[in-house]
Amino acid sequence: MIRIVTDEPRFFSDLGDVLRLFYGDVTVSLEAGDVVFEHHFAEAGGLWTDTWASQGKQVALSRPVSDDAPLVVKRLRKRQVKQALYELLKALTGMRPPWGSLTGIRPTRLLYEAMEAGMGLKEAVAYVIETFDVSPDRAGLLGEIAQMQEGLRLAPAGCFDLYIGIPFCKTRCSYCSFSSGEIGDGRLVAPYVDALLREIELCRAMMEQAGLRLRAGYVGGGTPTAIPRDDLERILAAAQAAFPGAVEWTVEAGRPDTIDEGKLRMLKDRGVTRISVNPQTFSDDTLARIGRAHTGQQTVEAYRLARAMGFDDVNMDIIAALPGEGVADFARTLDVVQDLAPDSVTVHSLAIKRSSRLHEQLAVAGNGYGQVSRDGAAEMIAMARRRLTGGGWKPYYLYRQKYMAGNLENVGYAKPGKACLYNIGNMEETVSVLALGAGAITKWLFDTRESSAYDDFKSRHDHSALRIERAPNVRNIAEYIARVDEMAQRKRDVILRKSFENV
Repeated sequence: MIRIVTDEPRFFSDLGDVLRLFYGDVTVSLEAGDVVFEHHFAEAGGLWTDTWASQGKQVALSRPVSDDAPLVVKRLRKRQVKQALYELLKALTGMRPPWGSLTGIRPTRLLYEAMEAGMGLKEAVAYVIETFDVSPDRAGLLGEIAQMQEGLRLAPAGCFDLYIGIPFCKTRCSYCSFSSGEIGDGRLVAPYVDALLREIELCRAMMEQAGLRLRAGYVGGGTPTAIPRDDLERILAAAQAAFPGAVEWTVEAGRPDTIDEGKLRMLKDRGVTRISVNPQTFSDDTLARIGRAHTGQQTVEAYRLARAMGFDDVNMDIIAALPGEGVADFARTLDVVQDLAPDSVTVHSLAIKRSSRLHEQLAVAGNGYGQVSRDGAAEMIAMARRRLTGGGWKPYYLYRQKYMAGNLENVGYAKPGKACLYNIGNMEETVSVLALGAGAITKWLFDTRESSAYDDFKSRHDHSALRIERAPNVRNIAEYIARVDEMAQRKRDVILRKSFENV
């Protein structure tokens, strides 16, 4: 256990994240611990100075005092106190994490922040390296993503994106922490679909009142194709009638044991433009170990069926550092993916969330299969990047999570013209997202320089003027069914509120 002694306990959670960059899933406390990290803050001579000390070493960082708005000042203070702790940890451990001092999930935000301040792309990449100690390789990856996102990152004014969550799966993967459950006897499916149709209709009215139109729709989960075909078609039909005109519709067909010709034909007939057929790995031993009730060959067959039926935009997800897999196993999965040649590939670094069964196996009970080392995970991710970019896929979006293997990242790669608009808008937070279903979180964007709360984020894309408000749906499926009208009202309170305080 590590104890933090600090003059600014408001940043305790963020400081814990910095410590975990170096020490993994360690417990951090303000009250007690075997190792103490002590922090003092001073403001003198027009400077902010943060000093950290532990185990006989000390680091101090200073910067000029800022008189910006309170939220800007808070952000600058948080960055400096984190950066000073990071420098001390580097000195103590000799480690340099690939993402430097960054702990947030959207590192591209910092690149765009620099560009919004007037820097060119090359200069902004250098700024991220110098300011946050991000490795040149990772900063260069951000630059490649910015180039792929050019012309795609910003939605036209008056648009929103839609997320529909189907929280059912055939089986629950051991690493899963999402709001989903096994479909079991299916008794909750019909009432869930009825509740979702109710939420769609209620949200249709508020989108019409706000004068907004849909840009991209995304049906995720869970595994949407785990529910009966007719139920999934009812959801798609209702959503497309309520929110017409989308230029992109994605459905996660996900697990090959939920895909058949009838479901694929329905998706095609309903105008779905993009699907995911996700192997995660092509090792049958690993698939069994993580709780997926299908084989690698079934994934190949489902993918080929989708191609035969005319789907020309198919994504595949794979995961690096799955329990029991080494670099050679991951290389074999890449071999199959490259041979199949999907239009996009999302490469995940395994994140073992505390609410997952895998966390219980590995961290609590201690009887699970071990993960590859930090260096092994890094080798897998580097291999994927090298082979995919060499094969014509380019990185187009990126996000990070807590407790990721090797403190790495998740990256979506796509062939030219096959980048997913929803993924870009959601990860870069450049378009409002109306999110429906259990556990879904609506994120609504407001430009604080505008007088109307109906205005979506405009093409100026200045994040300093952006406020995001969230309206979360309850995660429990039965609770969602019982309270769907309340969930819709939460959205109405955010989206249609006509007055708000600028921040």
